[in-house]
Amino acid sequence: MFTVAALYKFTVFPDPTALRGPLLAACEANGVRGTLLLAREGINGTIAGDRAGIDTVLSHIRGLPGCAEIEWKESAAAEMPFGRMKVRLKREIVTMGVPDVDPMVGTGHYVEPSEWNDLISAHDVVVIDTRNDYEVAIGTFDGAVDPGTKSFREFPAWWRENAQRFGNKRVAMFCTGGIRCEKSTNFLLNEGVSEVYHLRGGILKYLEDVPAAQSLWNGECFVFDQRVSVGHGLRQGQYSLCHACRRPLSPTDLSHPDYEDGVCCPACVDEYSDTQRERFRERQRQVDLAEKRGDLHIGARHGRN
Repeated sequence: MFTVAALYKFTVFPDPTALRGPLLAACEANGVRGTLLLAREGINGTIAGDRAGIDTVLSHIRGLPGCAEIEWKESAAAEMPFGRMKVRLKREIVTMGVPDVDPMVGTGHYVEPSEWNDLISAHDVVVIDTRNDYEVAIGTFDGAVDPGTKSFREFPAWWRENAQRFGNKRVAMFCTGGIRCEKSTNFLLNEGVSEVYHLRGGILKYLEDVPAAQSLWNGECFVFDQRVSVGHGLRQGQYSLCHACRRPLSPTDLSHPDYEDGVCCPACVDEYSDTQRERFRERQRQVDLAEKRGDLHIGARHGRN
């Protein structure tokens, strides 16, 4: 059994480049895989390994500037959900593309999972899902607004085009683990919204803490690793991944005539050229051959790593 740790922290890293090498070395030395992003605004990512390896890497991360009190969310995976370890340098640890957004200056009001149902059931609250369209498609909260965005970078423009729809209502927002809401709530405060709330720990914490019988969540939650989706209790869900377009696939999608393993799915069958699909087929052939040998191919199915 592997421990999966999802983490982020907005803090000031004067020189992220200097942090990258030692962090990558700590992960590799302890058999930890996944992706961590470093930027001047902090750290974000998901890693997996055995208990001792994860504990050692988390100890290293707590030693980074401003990270002594970092929080993370843990779940379990029967198989290693990542193929390799990456530590990447980025402009932002979650890309919104709005220069004056700074969660360290201020965010919306945090709402604990135990209090979330009451908030989003209130008549004067609009609930907004800040995730991408393919994430929303497999699960969201009752009554939540879906902006239909393909990336988080599109959220500011969507809000400015739609803000008048919500009048003077209080705004409650949520995302997978909380990081996108740190930025989106700061953005709304800068836009003049007076009462903004967000779910502490995101959907993952809600699914961990709130019993299914009391839940207002419908469906499953997309995660960016080989598990693809999780449900209540953070148990692995029923979805798999299209390794052409990276969208989640239901069991029904797998039997659709437009599905070809590693090549296309009903959602992306018309999005790629014949040349691209043939390249995908060759990649899939190499993955299958590697699996038969008991090896891990570089293109094997390990989420967005």
